[in-house]
Amino acid sequence: MRKGQRQHKKNGGYRVNKDVIAPEVRLIDETGKVAGVMTSRQALEIAEDRGLDLIEIAPNAKPPTCKIMDFGKWKYENQKKDKESKKRQTIVVIKEVQFRPRTEDHDLNVKLRNARRFLLDGNKVKANLRFSGREMAHQEQGLKLLKRVIGLLDDVAVVETSPKREGRQMFVLFAPDAAKIKDYKKEQDRLKKLEAEGGKEALVADAAEKAKAAEEEAAAASE
Repeated sequence: MRKGQRQHKKNGGYRVNKDVIAPEVRLIDETGKVAGVMTSRQALEIAEDRGLDLIEIAPNAKPPTCKIMDFGKWKYENQKKDKESKKRQTIVVIKEVQFRPRTEDHDLNVKLRNARRFLLDGNKVKANLRFSGREMAHQEQGLKLLKRVIGLLDDVAVVETSPKREGRQMFVLFAPDAAKIKDYKKEQDRLKKLEAEGGKEALVADAAEKAKAAEEEAAAASE
């Protein structure tokens, strides 16, 4: 590989200064104004007179387009923009949580805690329920459990794929809901503050008050 080619590769694929080899180029000056078509040597002399660099920004144009600028500063700003862009990119990960039709409440709560943690971290959750042997004859039990899971995760998630059967298993796909998660975290902060000020008794009283309000609301709706 020749020196010019190595330098071209080193500069991120851009030809800079003496590496610009096109006989003629269309030059854009440092203010963004089109200076016209000229030889690459003339363009380089103009850039050097201004203490800046000549960068070929559109090699496939006819003639190639070059711009006068501070290459080091321009390269740094582009790298900074790329990093910020990557930070804004959301990588969607699907986490799986396994259930059985007769999952006990204790195991169910453990799995739900894991699913909730995954959702709060911004991941999707696939709740898999696998049938074995004679359980295939009682799929309604599995569906009932998955509907229960849907209800228990409703405060932080939305159902992206409703209960669906695939072979010997049934699944639901959840996606995190930003608005619900915001409210959930706000409520958790409130409960932590309540416990810090009034202890466990305050939490019990708060839960009882909520339960009573829910009962009254249900009774009013049935009238």
